[in-house]
Amino acid sequence: MKHVSIGEFVERVQTWSPQKEGGSSSFRYIDIGAVSQIEKTITEVQTVRAAEAPSRARQIVRGGDILVSTVRPNLNAVAVVPDDLDGATASTGFTVLRPNERKLSGSFLFHWVRSPAFIAEMIKLATGQSYPAVSDKIVKTSKILFLPLDQQKRIAGILDQADALRRLRSRAVYNLNTLGQAIFYEMFGDLLTNESGWQEGVTLGELAEVVSGITKGRKAKTEVLREVPYLAVSNVQDRFLKMDVVKTIEATEDEIDRFRLHRDDILLTEGGDPDKLGRGTLWKDQLPECIHQNHVFRVRVTDDRIRPAFLSWQLGSERGKAYFLRSAKQTTGIASINKTQINAFPLLLPPRELQEQFEERLNGLEARLGTYKNAIIQIENLFASLQHRAFKGEL
Repeated sequence: MKHVSIGEFVERVQTWSPQKEGGSSSFRYIDIGAVSQIEKTITEVQTVRAAEAPSRARQIVRGGDILVSTVRPNLNAVAVVPDDLDGATASTGFTVLRPNERKLSGSFLFHWVRSPAFIAEMIKLATGQSYPAVSDKIVKTSKILFLPLDQQKRIAGILDQADALRRLRSRAVYNLNTLGQAIFYEMFGDLLTNESGWQEGVTLGELAEVVSGITKGRKAKTEVLREVPYLAVSNVQDRFLKMDVVKTIEATEDEIDRFRLHRDDILLTEGGDPDKLGRGTLWKDQLPECIHQNHVFRVRVTDDRIRPAFLSWQLGSERGKAYFLRSAKQTTGIASINKTQINAFPLLLPPRELQEQFEERLNGLEARLGTYKNAIIQIENLFASLQHRAFKGEL
């Protein structure tokens, strides 16, 4: 099968200098951060005064152009410029590919620059350890399968259909995730104002035990250590755990016993950006054995007046966020909370039966989410297989 360099079938892109040529006008600017690495679309566009234009604002794009980020190619920030952004200015951090549509289908090219083979090639050719990047020349030298235009369009159509199915499933997962919040509000109302009049006057410390975790770099009292997985702040997200990278630490048996996570423990982060303060979720025995770092608090319910799931959602509600933000110590944009503040959290206590009903509905929702996520994995694998076959000339 014949392969040709992308650069042979793309057209020149006009550039300009907004500060020199723009006068008092404003323009729409597509920065590197404007492209969603997941959705492969342009999600945020700034309106910038020409006199204040960033030095990278140079490339005038048209609808149908394909933007390929040249920085951190492993993230694959690529997108097609929609027609309503025709005439906008893109950062020089993008290679702008304008296909000659008489020879190269734009959709076919777009699928190539988001394919695993293209990404792997760019990662291999990138330079710079802390800020890996490729050049326009490297992107345009990448070789794409050369086929008659009608075959390119046919293959692009197959990939478009598979991608549409993938997006549909992903949207369903997003909708199910937001459904949990809707169920919580429907059952308990606005906890910030306590519009439902739930019981007050009880603090978290009266119904649960709050413990900080193991400290990295501490001096162990004994040389008998064992390697064990531990959760860091990066693992604890808002209502879910990010388990793709779980580090390990050497700890004594006493430390492992003290910091071992039990099912339905609540994990809360100590600090971070103010809007992410006190984020957390439930531990569901994702690993047979795991402990937690000192920047992650473990909250373990000790009183049957409150259920762990409801407590976790109450802490993550607007009521919880407002309390943590109000109580936190803030320095240079970073906020942090301590064990005393968590213990003093003013709880609302709906009837236990209602909390249990919420937990049942949440478990049902999570089961459905699990099914959908498994389906997405299968669809992603199918899509990757189709991409591989497409650019091998096997479709």
